Amino acid sequence: MKTTGKRSAFLFFFILIFVGGLSFFLFEYGTEGGKWAMQPYNAHLSGTSTTANGTVEDRNGVTLLKIQNGKRTYSDDRLVRKSTLHLVGDTNGDISTGVQNAFKTELTGYNIVTGLADVKAAKQGGTIRLTVDSDLNKLAYRELDGRKGAAVLTNWKTGEVLCMVSTPTFDPANPPSDLKTNSSYNGVFVNKVISGQLTPGSTFKILTTAAAIQNIPDLDSRTFYCNGSIVVDGNPITCVNHEAHGTMNFQQALAKSCNVTFAKLAIEMGKNRMESAVNALGLNSTYTIDGLVSAKGHYDVTNASNNQLGWSGVGQYTDQVSPGYMVRLLGAVANGGTPEELRIIQNVSGDLVTPGKYGIPKTGQALMSQSVAQRLKTYLRGDVSTGYGDDMFNGVKEVCAKTGTGELGGEHNNNGWLVGFSADESTPYAFAVVVQQTAGYGSQTAGPIVRELLSAAVANKD
Repeated sequence: MKTTGKRSAFLFFFILIFVGGLSFFLFEYGTEGGKWAMQPYNAHLSGTSTTANGTVEDRNGVTLLKIQNGKRTYSDDRLVRKSTLHLVGDTNGDISTGVQNAFKTELTGYNIVTGLADVKAAKQGGTIRLTVDSDLNKLAYRELDGRKGAAVLTNWKTGEVLCMVSTPTFDPANPPSDLKTNSSYNGVFVNKVISGQLTPGSTFKILTTAAAIQNIPDLDSRTFYCNGSIVVDGNPITCVNHEAHGTMNFQQALAKSCNVTFAKLAIEMGKNRMESAVNALGLNSTYTIDGLVSAKGHYDVTNASNNQLGWSGVGQYTDQVSPGYMVRLLGAVANGGTPEELRIIQNVSGDLVTPGKYGIPKTGQALMSQSVAQRLKTYLRGDVSTGYGDDMFNGVKEVCAKTGTGELGGEHNNNGWLVGFSADESTPYAFAVVVQQTAGYGSQTAGPIVRELLSAAVANKD
């Protein structure tokens, strides 16, 4: 009897393992089957199947990728191929955010029951039309001119991403053999717009300003004094080139990008209120673009000294953001505090595509109140009207913007930023551009790229 009982227990145990394993497999098959079917090691991608057919187009119908009988054909234009790499993806699937990797099911018409078997003679994979204009991508790529960085342009009223470029890049039709060994390609598989974690420099003062609006009632009636530096905890916090800005109101302090003023404000508000405000603005959270999950930014002053807290309010210390986060935040400011969620897919057609899944604008959760958004808009408009000048944006009206220089130490090692939006609803563009490993400031490095992108977007407006 004892032996029978032991055998029964063992049998029950193995049945339990079998049922558990089968359940796990069926769950994974149901949720990941499309991805399994389209892995490069499967035969249908090497041309032995006739069912893995699909197309990726830009917003104007320009073909970026065609998959026919498993064979991939990219655009005829080398600059289009390189500038849209991080959107379209690569053949090996190393770029996880690329359309051909992230949207395999939509692209190939994979079905959970039939897989890629052609049970319907007329069955076709999908055509994915993106919101991006490949001409704008080419322009941004040319303007980056071999430098590492990223550029993103959106319509803040609809959430459509019109341009998304990340560098370094490569030609997916002719990938170099030393991609994983040549240091010049470091980070090439990362789409910095979505997944970058970059020091923001003074663009972070937008977030510190939002915190100050909510926590310092007399912000606009105060005056601030700067002699070029202050000493906190025995260590200096300095303005660029130790420039003494003198006596200013808050709008002037922002327009002059006074590090001393913003460090003082962060220290005055303290760790808890700074972290609470930044968290409410979504920096330490992910967001999605048509199901693609972004990287989180980083703001953590839990163990910071007062000196480090001051530098965090300036956009240094351990602060990190992505261009995608910044353009989403600025889009929320333009839209009264609430973002239209970013999207890269305009529509998807195909025999097995669920109608209405893509291409529908979606309003996100509010990042700030309407009153906070309006004050930020006023301050950022003042940056342009009293600082940079409207000529910087080639006549695009009502631009609200902030430059930044994330200092990483050493020569030629800055992040040059320019972020902002046009408040004119006839040109509802939000932008974020960063140029890495530069000795120049954001206005010098990112500024000309933004100018050209805005000009082209206005000229080619739908």
